[in-house]
Amino acid sequence: MRPGVPAVKRIFILPTLITLANAFCGVLALSKAVDALVYAPEDPGLFYRKMEMACLLVFLGMVFDTLDGWVARLTRGYSDFGAQLDSFADALTFGLVPAILAKVLIEHEASVCGYAIPARIGFVALASFALMAILRLVRFNLESESADKSHKASFRGLPSPAAAGAVVSTIWLYLILRKPELEIAEGTPTPFSRLMHWMEVVEWGPALNLVPLALVVLLPTLGMLMVSRLRYLHATAFLGRARSHFFTLVWLVFAVFLFFLAPVPILFLFFNGFVVLGLAAPLVVAVRERSATT
Repeated sequence: MRPGVPAVKRIFILPTLITLANAFCGVLALSKAVDALVYAPEDPGLFYRKMEMACLLVFLGMVFDTLDGWVARLTRGYSDFGAQLDSFADALTFGLVPAILAKVLIEHEASVCGYAIPARIGFVALASFALMAILRLVRFNLESESADKSHKASFRGLPSPAAAGAVVSTIWLYLILRKPELEIAEGTPTPFSRLMHWMEVVEWGPALNLVPLALVVLLPTLGMLMVSRLRYLHATAFLGRARSHFFTLVWLVFAVFLFFLAPVPILFLFFNGFVVLGLAAPLVVAVRERSATT
């Protein structure tokens, strides 16, 4: 070892491998997005299938991102190396990948929706989300040592996985509404596909045509929320400590059943509802304080 170069301490293998699995999902999702654009002229339906797989990989990355923390706590496998690797993996899977997926969708669907979004506008939207996600992760790393207890209950700013979930679930819901044939499992339509069949009397085209434009607005908005000081609940820690009545558990079980029947709409409602909840919480507190003083 060269003099003056600090040695890397021992690496905990299992948490590190799980974190790398998160990063691998991000890289594979990017590959699927590139494939979607390459093969779109030859097979338009392949674009939607590749993009759907990319969305699924982002959510799979979230599973690994949650697991690496749990495994590190169970095995006492915390290390500076693991913390840095986790931030790099999150910056990729929850910062760059959702922005790229949104940009790919915007570029491809512009002709379908009947309007064109300037390329520079789309790039600025992409860059604002990705760069704010990186800034948020850097700030979190710097604050985590001095404010570790506060992070156990809530986050300052929208967490990057939640922001990614809001973007990717919106893209995924758009894909299955635009191409209902994606909602087929083992050769049969899913329950949500059957529901869409019943709703064919509704003309979804005008609303779907606004989604690419909405993503252009959503990306920088979520980027600003990530670097904001708004408090967002630490959902995983809350569930781990929560104690409630027996029927709360029953409702959670039925919520899992509902997710099994219609995962994409539930993901869309959950992540976008989480974003709105953080925005609404300060207003609710302000109204309560005002009513208490009057």
